[in-house]
Amino acid sequence: MGIERVGSAGDPRLADYRDLTDVALRRVLEPAGGLYIAESGKVLARALAAGHRPRSVLVQEKWLADAERLLAGRDVPLYVATAEVAETLTGYAVHRGLLAAMHRPELPQVTEIVAGARLVLVLEDIVDHTNVGAAFRAAAGLGADAVLVSPRCADPLYRRSVRVSMGTVFQVPWTRLPEWPEAGEQLHDAGLHLAALALSEDAVPLDVFAATRPERIALLMGAEGDGLSRRALAAADTVVTIPMAGGVDSLNVSAASAVALWALAPRA
Repeated sequence: MGIERVGSAGDPRLADYRDLTDVALRRVLEPAGGLYIAESGKVLARALAAGHRPRSVLVQEKWLADAERLLAGRDVPLYVATAEVAETLTGYAVHRGLLAAMHRPELPQVTEIVAGARLVLVLEDIVDHTNVGAAFRAAAGLGADAVLVSPRCADPLYRRSVRVSMGTVFQVPWTRLPEWPEAGEQLHDAGLHLAALALSEDAVPLDVFAATRPERIALLMGAEGDGLSRRALAAADTVVTIPMAGGVDSLNVSAASAVALWALAPRA
């Protein structure tokens, strides 16, 4: 680990961190470049514990000791900058004092992720990174064995997703599904019962479904507003709904995920 102090946001060594509020540039640097950004010492610690490799770390002086402890024994550049330089560089106030440019791990196969799983959360086309991060946090906290995301679902390793998840995107095994109907075929071949959370006249109330839950379940959650696609619903074995009151027809997708995961979590 080499400590290098930088005094300018224009320093070429900091290219991975530059203009993080620019969505187009972020897409180039993170997914296409094989990187993602971890923010805060807690998130970095969870990423390291999951076996992820940092390319470099940017830290403010007051958090330097914590960063040195986390990176002990690793050959990783540790760039030290003032809060002003960090804010100019990224375009926002780096309140947690630490950013890490991390190498993206290769995603595993679906069959590897769901082998032996009793409860799997499937996120279809959820484009809000905050909702993706919150759903991962619910999955980690409520006992899901894995999370699967559709090809057009927001990136779980996007900086906001990672932050909202409190780093739990590194705890729960996850990967991307293929398109339907291939996705449904893979899940059925793995022995999972597909339960789609949706509004439907023939939907089974969640408590009724949970009372006689199948041994192994893939819980399908749809996009904000539109809900699950017709192809996802066609692949489902059961349509499940959360009974609502007060004239409210549904919950936010991350809240609905938490309710359904709590109800369906294996108790033994």
